[in-house]
Amino acid sequence: MSNIQEKIDQERQQAREVCGIEGGASQECAAAWDAVEELQAEAAHQRQNQPKKNSLQQYCDDNPEAAECRVYED
Repeated sequence: MSNIQEKIDQERQQAREVCGIEGGASQECAAAWDAVEELQAEAAHQRQNQPKKNSLQQYCDDNPEAAECRVYED
């Protein structure tokens, strides 16, 4: 997921540059922001499709060293 967030940040920066050069009302500016919006929609779609974690899983993500989160192998 962080990969798509990096891409969003890159596209957002590029859109700002294009709009600064071409002007906020230009077609190039609108197309650049459309690309940002498409990536944001894809990121939201990916977040929706992730399985929901229960409270123990969330706790272990935040506190992997906790005794409750230890994983023993046979």
